[in-house]
Amino acid sequence: MTAVEIDRHVVPVLRGVVEPHGVTVVEADAMHADWDALLSAFDRWVLVANLPYNIATPLVLDLLAGAPRIARMLVMVQREVGERLAAGTGDAAYGAPSVRLSYWATARVVGRVPATVFVPKPRVESVLVAVERRDAPAVDADRDALFRLIAAGFGQRRKMLRRSLAGLVDDAAFAAAGVAPTARAEDLDIAQWGRLAAWKSNSPEPS
Repeated sequence: MTAVEIDRHVVPVLRGVVEPHGVTVVEADAMHADWDALLSAFDRWVLVANLPYNIATPLVLDLLAGAPRIARMLVMVQREVGERLAAGTGDAAYGAPSVRLSYWATARVVGRVPATVFVPKPRVESVLVAVERRDAPAVDADRDALFRLIAAGFGQRRKMLRRSLAGLVDDAAFAAAGVAPTARAEDLDIAQWGRLAAWKSNSPEPS
């Protein structure tokens, strides 16, 4: 077991408590840690964390992209953040982070943590989110092209895709992908985004 802690005042106390039981404590910022080095001892890891709410989404997505040895996660995050990570099409919380996570993994809310269990009591509720990495990405498409489309679509999520993706996807792409140009970003699951991105990646450049 390896514990990552950024607070230099907490690190010596944590080491005194857990290192006698075989836990390695690393003083590091999780957002900038050398995860390849930290995880090199084993091929598969499970991440369990109470994540600072302001870094929860970028950290989870960065680890899915850059730390393939992490096979599963169980993270406690702010309720709105957790619902967004685990959301599917049709859910009010569904957005770009939901789709990007679903490229790498599946996620579900497995528990709710009321504010009353914390001292001092925060103004937010928390949830536990279980993340399970897929054996392979959900779609066979260029990742950069896929994520650019997702960002563009949700950047103007109230607009129809023919408007929000103008200049990136044309009518032929919508037809080939089986996606209605009148749909909005929140209507598409990862498979549909993948078909749009795959068509774009394989389409010939204009002469």
